[in-house]
Amino acid sequence: MYESEELGIDLNNTVYAFDSTTIDLRLATFPWARFRAGKGAVKMHTLPDPRGDIPNFVHISDGKMHDGHALDLLPVRAGAIYVMDRGYVDFPHLFGLHQPGAFFVTRAKSNLDARRISSALVDRTTGLICDQTVALMVYQSSQNYPDRVRRIRFRDPLTAKTLIFLTKDFELSAAIVCALYKSRWQVEPFFKCIKQHLRIRRFFGTSENAVKTQI
Repeated sequence: MYESEELGIDLNNTVYAFDSTTIDLRLATFPWARFRAGKGAVKMHTLPDPRGDIPNFVHISDGKMHDGHALDLLPVRAGAIYVMDRGYVDFPHLFGLHQPGAFFVTRAKSNLDARRISSALVDRTTGLICDQTVALMVYQSSQNYPDRVRRIRFRDPLTAKTLIFLTKDFELSAAIVCALYKSRWQVEPFFKCIKQHLRIRRFFGTSENAVKTQI
């Protein structure tokens, strides 16, 4: 459907943005949907194409499911780029995404421990600070993801905030990697639209299957 639509980024790969949103439920009515103490919820894990609003994949889980675990459920397409926020930085699951030949772009967590292997030249007038190939230093992380990772630092000229991106794609320019992560925000209007215009005022059933089917 979106084959002829432009993403605004010059690349040939198919791009997907992966994210989740939480739907609150009353725990007394839906006791299977445990989320936090005294609260109930389900998560809707969604994979829309940033060029449009129809998702390629939807999975509904209980509210406690870690976002990174949802990566194992994706129908992975070789050569495609999956853009995610840092909630999905879970190295065994990212390595599982990389194995079939797909790529990822995500933000690094603040506690990332990595050793620089090499650096590429960047144009600092564009906001780029560095473009590095790194190896993970924490033993468990290096076992879960034994390959090298690309780390890009970028200073947003509007907010003066420094962002650190991780990707397995070593061919794209650093500027395009940053632009790809920015395109991820197209998923936010999608979730906003879902919650504003497709409201479920009453569930026809209270079982897990009934709730998932209706959503």
